[in-house]
Parts: sequence; C-alpha cells; structure tokens
Amino acid sequence: MIKLTDVVMQFPGHLALDRLNLSVEAGHVYGLLGPNGAGKSTTINLVTGLLKPTSGSIQIDGVDVVAEPERGRGMLAYVSESVALYPHLTGVENLMLFSRLAGRKLYASEAYECLERAGLQGDAHARRVDTYSKGMRQKVGLAIALAKEARAVVLDEPSSGLDPSASHDLAVRVRELAASGLAVLMASHDLFRAKETCDTVGLLVQGTLRAEWAASEVKDRDLEAAYLEIVTDREPAPQAAGGK
Repeated sequence: MIKLTDVVMQFPGHLALDRLNLSVEAGHVYGLLGPNGAGKSTTINLVTGLLKPTSGSIQIDGVDVVAEPERGRGMLAYVSESVALYPHLTGVENLMLFSRLAGRKLYASEAYECLERAGLQGDAHARRVDTYSKGMRQKVGLAIALAKEARAVVLDEPSSGLDPSASHDLAVRVRELAASGLAVLMASHDLFRAKETCDTVGLLVQGTLRAEWAASEVKDRDLEAAYLEIVTDREPAPQAAGGK
C-alpha cells in the first residue's frame, strides 16, 4: 500500500536518505525508529508529498505520489505530533470542515460515528476543541483519516507528550485503524510503544534502513539492545528474533 523504492533525498551538502526501500501492507502498522537526524522526518515529508525525492519512487496503492501528487494525497491521511485543529470549533465541526476541504461532504451523524470509532468519548464530540487534551486531539486526527476514507495513514510521533494511559489507548486505536484495512506508517522515538503498536519496526540510521524486526518476535530488551548496538556502535548484542 505504501511503497518506497530506492529513494534518495539529497540536500545541499547532506544526503538525507540513501536508497531507502520500505513497504507497508494494508492492515499493517510499520514503526520507523531512529535517532534525531536519521531521516524519519524526511521520509514522512516525502510520503506526504511535502518534498520530492532526488531519485526513486514513492507509491500509495500503486499511485506515484510524485507524478500524481493530488491523487496520492487523496488516499493519504497525516496525523502530526500536534494535530492542528480549529480551537473554536467542536470535534464534530472540525471533522466536517476537514472533510469538506478534502472534497467530501460529511454529515453530522457520520462525524459522530468516526469520532466514536477513533475513541473520543461521547461527551466531547460537541465540545470546543480548546477544551481537549492532547490525547483527545490525536483521536480527532485519527477520525479525520476515517472520515476521509484514506487508504493509508502517516503518524509522526503520535504518542509524544501523552501519559502512559493515553499513549496505550492511542496505540489500541491505531491497531483498530489497521485492522479496518489501512496501511499505517508511524515514525517514533518510543521503542516500547512502537513494539506494542506495530507489526514491523525498522531502524533508520543516517538515511539508511539498517534493520527490520517483526515486533511480535522480539523482546523489549533485545530490541533496545539491538537499537543501541546499531546506533551507538556498541559491542554486539544477542541477535533479536526476526532481525535481518
């Protein structure tokens, strides 16, 4: 569903991505891990069409997002670390407005349904967004993806700044999004939340995908040890199950 093939991103004096190959199937969550400066944000910006690659191809459900950017964006939803919503509007009103901007008329009943599926408590649907917590705003972001009928969703550090309970609840909702058939690409610094949420985790270092693991096959300690080994060039750690 989301496929990057031999993607190179060259900035003046800096190679941000070096022949990146990455794919996310429908119904799966892929966690993209890596230290600051690894290329995660560049990857997100390329998939969402904010940047054009120096070379290589990026496809969403077979559509080349460089050659057909409008069509590509129409199949994609993006949830940032801090979801930008209109604070003076309610959750329902925000959802209806963003759907209209995406070219789809959404009825209030559909908006309520999407917010409920995203996990936003019912008594908040008709409240102004400026009364929401960060976790609640993140759920509105997920609801926008549902309302847009996106085929793929990109999440950029979605659990940053959330308390453990809200972070866990968001992970559950992301899993439910994938179970409905969406492909989810999630950039994160949080190894353990990524393991809980994702089917596959990949480690990006200096623009290169250095390793991938099946999240269900690797223990927390092994994932952390392997991460530190690769990122900091420590002494070799025990091989994580499912590692490449």
